[in-house]
Amino acid sequence: MTHHYDVEAIRKLFPAVEKMTYLDSGFQTPMSRPVRDALETFIREGFETAGPKSVWLDRLEETRAKVAAFLNTAPQEIAFTKNTSEAMNIAANALPLKAGDNVLMIHGDHPNNAYAFLNLKKKGVEIRVIPMTETIDAESFRPHIDANTKAISMSHVTFHAGHRFDIESVGQLCKEKNLYYILDIMQAVGVVPIDAKKVGATFIGSGTHKGLLVPQGLGLLYWDRTRTELEPAYLAAISLERPPADFIARPDDMAPALTAGRFELGNFNLPAIQALGAALDLINSVGIEKIGAHCFDLGDRLIAGLDKLGVKLVGPREREHRAPHIYVAALPADNWLGYFASKEVRVSPERDGIRISLGMFNTEADVDRFLKVVKERGAVSDQPTKAA
Repeated sequence: MTHHYDVEAIRKLFPAVEKMTYLDSGFQTPMSRPVRDALETFIREGFETAGPKSVWLDRLEETRAKVAAFLNTAPQEIAFTKNTSEAMNIAANALPLKAGDNVLMIHGDHPNNAYAFLNLKKKGVEIRVIPMTETIDAESFRPHIDANTKAISMSHVTFHAGHRFDIESVGQLCKEKNLYYILDIMQAVGVVPIDAKKVGATFIGSGTHKGLLVPQGLGLLYWDRTRTELEPAYLAAISLERPPADFIARPDDMAPALTAGRFELGNFNLPAIQALGAALDLINSVGIEKIGAHCFDLGDRLIAGLDKLGVKLVGPREREHRAPHIYVAALPADNWLGYFASKEVRVSPERDGIRISLGMFNTEADVDRFLKVVKERGAVSDQPTKAA
């Protein structure tokens, strides 16, 4: 295996992974020392000084700039949200859709992306789904587009089987057909490089508690600021271009901000945002390409081991179509999850088996331990491999 960076040094920053075999970053990453230090600094400042809010807000803008650089865009196009679900709902309700319009999605994609758009059915908007296959690209959607199609919404990486879809070709299709393009990158960001401008999305949403290493309760929303017709469905003073200095609402001056701040409601999750700044520093110190390459290598080792044990892989096998870090073994979760827990192996149940999700701190020894635990039980997969 090629050593892309000093994994053992990184591993020391995640103490929890020394206490168990942690293969569950697709659910929540363990807390790192830099993230803990950022949170403790926030708590100490609040405890000792009652909160230097101006300092905290300065750090918020520093983190916003780091997020923008991470996604190759401008700080003015980044909003902070509560989570991916809120980001997807903000996006769905900002689109100027009317009765008779339709939106295309992928069958079996994450429900919290789907529900944001299914909720628009009460406005008469039709939600159409295309089949989930091992590969999804522009040509997967093209036959389903008609005169009333106004948007495509999809995930970059699927949570349940690790498909990695061709989001750039879909972006080109949306540009060609003048469609809005909404992208959920929750299971990709922090491991798979994302270039917002190259993708060509209208909105990109994500939480931060997986590949971005921050505890739950913080999300991101990228907005293509050339799409000035997209306005928030709800409003607060902070959402305005000219918030009233005297805090008296003025109904004749309600123009939304020219930045993605138009989608924010204020009272930010300041400790989590401060932690995100530290997490991005950590990721950047390693390099996201190196993290992805490391996880790909571990994934190759995992797949080879599963093959040797006769356990089927759910989802794509080839690097071209799979995410580096998400794999599902066709081991019935009802029969296996408790067993893994008893062996201090942390994994997640998924539709068609057990999900193994890797992080920057995982090693060959983690993969080998998982395979050893499976072998000790004498497993042979009894579930067929499925694409969805």
